[in-house]
Amino acid sequence: MEKEIGYITSLIGDPIRTTILWSLLDNKAYTATELAIHADTSPQNISMHLNKLVQADLLTVERQGRHKYYRFSKPEVAYAIEAIGNLIPNDRHKKIVSNTGNSSIKYCRTCYDHLAGKVGVLLTEALLTHKIIDFDVNTYIVTKSGTRFFAELEVNIEDLKKQRRAFARPCLDWSERKHHLAGSLGAALLDKMLSLDYVRRTKNSRAILLTSKGKQYLYERFKISV
Repeated sequence: MEKEIGYITSLIGDPIRTTILWSLLDNKAYTATELAIHADTSPQNISMHLNKLVQADLLTVERQGRHKYYRFSKPEVAYAIEAIGNLIPNDRHKKIVSNTGNSSIKYCRTCYDHLAGKVGVLLTEALLTHKIIDFDVNTYIVTKSGTRFFAELEVNIEDLKKQRRAFARPCLDWSERKHHLAGSLGAALLDKMLSLDYVRRTKNSRAILLTSKGKQYLYERFKISV
């Protein structure tokens, strides 16, 4: 087991590959050329790094026409990368989060396919406070009132449980250092908030815009003031 963990950490620990994996946290698929620009390296070098990540089953590649697109092979890779951000020493972490250039990312962002940042953490805490979800041994469970809550949002809990991934799990937020909701339930909740125009994606960024409609909903439903 130690060898396998060492193999994975050595792959992730390379600066170029770290940049690749961090760039993919927005849940978009990128070409090798786009990732080379992100990592500030040559096409030949990025190809070598991508091949190693694909061989380790950290990334998957799909061909569309003349282009190959790379993305995470499974959500667990994204969760692991986000969690590693929590290992940054406190003094360096404080400098990062105090940087005003990171304000939109810290406030509200995507973590792969679910909501993160201050808004994501506050929403998860509100779901727990209002007994919509409960925490149980490293996972979240939906309560009876939670089932009604998600039904009102037209989120089908039973269908989500059938997906070949974690249903509702805590994901440690690197900027807040608290948990937000991940898994198929977290992804479905973000999709619903997008469709209701409570939040909006921003171009070329993981930052998510919380609309006035979304702020009103969060306050009226959960007394969240953001």
